[in-house]
Amino acid sequence: MEPVRPATGDGSFPYQAVIRPLPLEYQLLEFISTITEGTAMNRLRLFLKRLLTPVTILLVPHCRTKPVSIRLPVLAIASSVCLFLLGASVVVAMSVRAVEHQRMKEKLSYLSSQFLEMKDTMHSLRQAERDFRKLFGVKSKAAVLESADPADTGSLDMEVLREQIEASMRSVTDIRKYIAEQKDLYLATPAGWPVSGHLSSLYGTRLHPVHEELRFHTGVDISVPTGTKVSATANGIVSFSGWAENSGIVVVVEHGRGFSTAYAHNRKALVTVGQRVVRGDPVALSGSTGISTGPHVHYEIWKNDRHTDPAGYLARK
Repeated sequence: MEPVRPATGDGSFPYQAVIRPLPLEYQLLEFISTITEGTAMNRLRLFLKRLLTPVTILLVPHCRTKPVSIRLPVLAIASSVCLFLLGASVVVAMSVRAVEHQRMKEKLSYLSSQFLEMKDTMHSLRQAERDFRKLFGVKSKAAVLESADPADTGSLDMEVLREQIEASMRSVTDIRKYIAEQKDLYLATPAGWPVSGHLSSLYGTRLHPVHEELRFHTGVDISVPTGTKVSATANGIVSFSGWAENSGIVVVVEHGRGFSTAYAHNRKALVTVGQRVVRGDPVALSGSTGISTGPHVHYEIWKNDRHTDPAGYLARK
């Protein structure tokens, strides 16, 4: 709009609206916009029509029943397919995670078992080290064998470190086996005196004090007062306890490793057959039963079914 100034004499300037036509290029742009909006709406309507277009699904049974037809829009079928694919992908992902979780669980269980195995192994090795320090910290062989504990430490199974540990354990097992054998031999070997007294008759040929003829003496006689406790000189099991002709009340102990000992002319036996005894346990009270000239203990040592001189064993400790 432009102001129009009429030639009036009152000095005022009134306005008058003047409508001019739009330029051609503006009209053309407006027309194109209208057409474009109409085309977009048509395309949207066509797309929605296609989505809502029903699809007939015909189910034909193999029997004589009538076929069943189902009418579903394309949108419903597409939505069902999308939901199915989404659900399948979720199920597959969960299955994969479940498998991975199971594998991790099995791996953790395996590592836990290996850790416990290694822990037990290290405990066994430390125990073996303490045992060997204790064993070789003492001075005498007798003390070593008496303090030995040949308990088994178990076995292992692991790759490189396990092989090294197995080698150490084999060495420990061999040492323990040797010590166990030596301990058994030591405990089965008679050592020391059965009573505290003095030797009145030695092992070997002698003039028999009663029969007054030369006979072989298969043991030693130790003179002691009547009623003195007679002790076992090695660990073992009592195989005989009772009266024997000429020897009076006799106690015989089997020690293993081929050793057995006999204690004769006792006043009373303190053990019964089958009873276990250890070195130092009292087995009888000394006396003078059987063919005897006075209270004493007749002490014999048998090795591999043959009597042997007890003198060398009396000095043992």
